[in-house]
Amino acid sequence: MRLIAPCFKGTFDVGTHYDGAPEEELALDAFIKLMRAAQSVEAKVNGHLDQWGLTSTQFGVMEAVYHLGPMHQTQLGDKLLKSGGNITVVVNNLEERGLVRRERMESDRRYVSIHLTDEGRELIEDVMPQHVDTIVERFSALDADDQRTLAQLCRRLGLTQEPEADETICESSGIASDS
Repeated sequence: MRLIAPCFKGTFDVGTHYDGAPEEELALDAFIKLMRAAQSVEAKVNGHLDQWGLTSTQFGVMEAVYHLGPMHQTQLGDKLLKSGGNITVVVNNLEERGLVRRERMESDRRYVSIHLTDEGRELIEDVMPQHVDTIVERFSALDADDQRTLAQLCRRLGLTQEPEADETICESSGIASDS
């Protein structure tokens, strides 16, 4: 497919160049567009984090703990779709900066939860308004109905990637499996 983009002179190819069965071409085309859009939006949305010396994963850890409360590193990894090793490095770096602290549970010394420090709480409170404004700005390319539809489609696609995914997940989430 060739599109004319208002910000570029001429046309450019989008989607797949794979020559296969229609369902293969459709799935590949949708995948390529999803990945390009996600990477483009993520770069724009998270670009401002550099001014605070944060990576997107560091921000994700701080934002999760800020909104959901103290968490175990495994929970943070699951929430952010990051490996245990990656989360350990991220938390170590945040701890070195004095933005988070680890606390051992008294009843089970093996359990360590991650907490924001006062400095970390202040930083996330400074960063969040600009972060939210940037997301709203980037998503203004879609009207409210399109944003809701996109959210539903992404949720359905994401849920079906879980190992235990089946029709009941889509049904229990309120998302029609055939739409």
